[in-house]
Amino acid sequence: MISVGDRCPDFSLPDDRGGMVTLSELAGRPFVLFLYPKDDTSGCTQEASEFSERLPEFETIGVRVVGASPDPVKKHGKFRDKHDLTVTLLSDEEKSLLQALGVWAEKSMYGRKYMGVERTTVLFDAEGVAKAVWPKVKVPNHAAEVLEKATELFAG
Repeated sequence: MISVGDRCPDFSLPDDRGGMVTLSELAGRPFVLFLYPKDDTSGCTQEASEFSERLPEFETIGVRVVGASPDPVKKHGKFRDKHDLTVTLLSDEEKSLLQALGVWAEKSMYGRKYMGVERTTVLFDAEGVAKAVWPKVKVPNHAAEVLEKATELFAG
């Protein structure tokens, strides 16, 4: 699992609008990367909606917000449109970034084990170094907590 002080692994992933997002494109300003299991589930919808609602506040302090899950681009587009999401959503169908960050992990539900995304958020500085990590995120008010930390670190 990624830790404070670790560098973001290099990546190039398609986004929900058909473009590509790379680490080098994000570099140069701080960014939030929230990693979530699945589009259109209650927790993931709430998380993406809260980050979208707070996006103007993140932008005011110069912080970009990007979400990533293993869902395909087309599903991301439907998810974005259905819930009026404004954050960029990356498709990591190969799970390359998710695995590199250590968030593709064995999970368990009702005694059944399976592989999935451990909901995690990472706040990176402009050089791509992790400044804060939230593992096993509890969704309610999480975006506000990340914004508070980003403001503390990067505002002014």
